[in-house]
Amino acid sequence: MTKYAVRTITRDEHVAWVETRESVSFLQTPEWADVKREWRSEHVGWFDSAGAMVGAGLVLYRSAPVIGRSLAYLPEGPDISWFSTEGVDAWLAPLVAHCKKHGAFSLKIGVPVVAATWSADTIKDAIGTAPRLKDVAPDSRDERADALRAELKRLGWKQKTADEGFGDVQPRYVYTVTVDGKTDEELLAGFNQLWRRNVKKAEKSGVTVRMGTRADLPAFHEVYVETAERDHFRPRNLVYFERFWDALSIRNDRIRLFIAEVDGEVAASTIWVRVGRHAWYSYGASTTKHRDARPSNALQWAMLRAARDAGCATYDLRGISDTLNESDPLFGLIRFKLGIGGQAVEYVGEHDYAINPWIAKLFEIYLARR
Repeated sequence: MTKYAVRTITRDEHVAWVETRESVSFLQTPEWADVKREWRSEHVGWFDSAGAMVGAGLVLYRSAPVIGRSLAYLPEGPDISWFSTEGVDAWLAPLVAHCKKHGAFSLKIGVPVVAATWSADTIKDAIGTAPRLKDVAPDSRDERADALRAELKRLGWKQKTADEGFGDVQPRYVYTVTVDGKTDEELLAGFNQLWRRNVKKAEKSGVTVRMGTRADLPAFHEVYVETAERDHFRPRNLVYFERFWDALSIRNDRIRLFIAEVDGEVAASTIWVRVGRHAWYSYGASTTKHRDARPSNALQWAMLRAARDAGCATYDLRGISDTLNESDPLFGLIRFKLGIGGQAVEYVGEHDYAINPWIAKLFEIYLARR
């Protein structure tokens, strides 16, 4: 069996690796370390016996109170060959050893492997008949992903549900649209009738969409804070978004700010991120005042086409809950995104490994009591 070595690499080596890939999560790019400054960061590479780099990842370390040890985290990573013939332990065992050497008591990874998909039509048919997406037969399922999840469990990796302590930090379920090679007419044909009507209504209502700059971030943030108050979540501060912009804008066309206006007033705004052939809807905000003009639909239509025009294969609307219960407040996430067509995607997702089980357990208790 091939043995891999994991060691620290330079930022430039990591940048070079990412640029060879069709896509890597933006949370695994070197620039993300500049956004997450409250975490200590390290760029790591996997090397085969010939000394060639065959994988890479961004490790974030968060120090735990009192104990002087860290939680190590690779959000939506690492970028390795998850289905290689050597088996996943050949890749993860040296990562565990490396993180242990660097003071980690626990390691969290986000396996970026698609396990199953459900089309918009399949989901619509299941609403009201199944409690959760996992209870619905998917349109596609990768048996290799199921085997990978079983192997991770055998090796001692644990996958937690949202109500089990740390739970998932990044979503296991997301919503995506395939945009590769599609015309405007083909993209619109994937929309449901309400979405097509809302896109037309936005145009008739005088909604205009433009690209913003860093100078527009305060305007975005003002609308974002209004959205947080309306939807009852804790907003990030403006400094975070300025750091987000500064870090990702180093790379050509990595981040864009979309602004929808009505009569010169900001009605809605979104942040779009791209790595290779994958684009993400990262943050969104809208005002109550101009909601009836449907600026959010206009923005999604603009971002969808921007992803296609940038050469992307996939436009990713990020996380959804797997609930199909219409009375659940989280159902609104999937209801909105269903209208754009596309599919729900389940990833193998986040798994935890207790490098020091005793400290890891104490840390779980600490988190539960906060």
